[in-house]
Amino acid sequence: MQELLSDTMHCVHIAEPGGPDALRPTTRPVPKPAPGEVLVRVAAAGINGPDLYQRRGLYPAPPGASDLPGLEIAGTIVALGDGDGDQMGGWRIGDACCALTAGGGYAEYCTAPAAQCLPVPAGLDMVEAAALPETMFTVWTNVFERARLSGGETLLVHGGAGGIGTTAIQIAAAFGHRVFTTAAGNEAATVLARLGAERVIDFTSEDFVAIVKEATGGKGVDVILDVVGGDYVARNIQCLNRDGRLVNIAFLKGSKMEIDLMPVMLKRLTLTGSTLRVQSPARKAAIASQLRERVWPLIEAGTIRPVIHARLPLADAAEGHRIMERAEHIGKIMLVV
Repeated sequence: MQELLSDTMHCVHIAEPGGPDALRPTTRPVPKPAPGEVLVRVAAAGINGPDLYQRRGLYPAPPGASDLPGLEIAGTIVALGDGDGDQMGGWRIGDACCALTAGGGYAEYCTAPAAQCLPVPAGLDMVEAAALPETMFTVWTNVFERARLSGGETLLVHGGAGGIGTTAIQIAAAFGHRVFTTAAGNEAATVLARLGAERVIDFTSEDFVAIVKEATGGKGVDVILDVVGGDYVARNIQCLNRDGRLVNIAFLKGSKMEIDLMPVMLKRLTLTGSTLRVQSPARKAAIASQLRERVWPLIEAGTIRPVIHARLPLADAAEGHRIMERAEHIGKIMLVV
């Protein structure tokens, strides 16, 4: 491991569970990479839904992970942990990368498993690269692996204006799928249509079940990616095609609801879901490999590009959380270190 010039770093920590003001600047020792890890001098980090839950005390860091929030970063590798060439994935000091982390991204330095690092795509700056890992890993594993979206199948994405939504729309459209999404407002509708959504349904004034049924000739969609939960679950079941798959990855309207399982049986539906943070390093490494092979070429070709809503200084992380909680943004909210 290469010796660093400084032993301490600036970062933002969660002083106590609570609102955005619980995020406060502080200093910490610079972390040391474990075997198979790299240490990254962070240029930018993304804000994601799990960060908000962690700040509220509802989503603790996994054992052994940093208690600092931040699950995705981009920057320059400045040190390597022990490991052979295969274990380190060929990464070297001085390489630019973006990475999925288990925590610690709201800082000047952050460690990440080498296998969860990906190259900064040509044509993207560091902030745009830092907006990729969390949403790309989440969409790939849930939509294309767990829900098996394939062939000429159709997709409905709830919460299309968020980081997950804008990512799911673009990847699915790039692979030739018909994509429907829910969002609010004319601005969101314009942006999401440009990203590849065939129909943007205003959830404040339109019935997504009726519109999806009409657009698909009464069949419904094959896959739904849902971040809402609550009463959306029963409505999702109504607008799924036979053998359709519903994937829940968040519950903005609650995780408890009452549903009729008879349509699930009659239409042979699959109801599933997952979280990313607690999955094994081997599993995340496999997802990274798929992304590098299947999605990174589309990013470098300009077919897919992260949508950035705001770029804020690291010390303004609390403001980033306030913006996200207002749910009026389109795309990602990023912290610049």
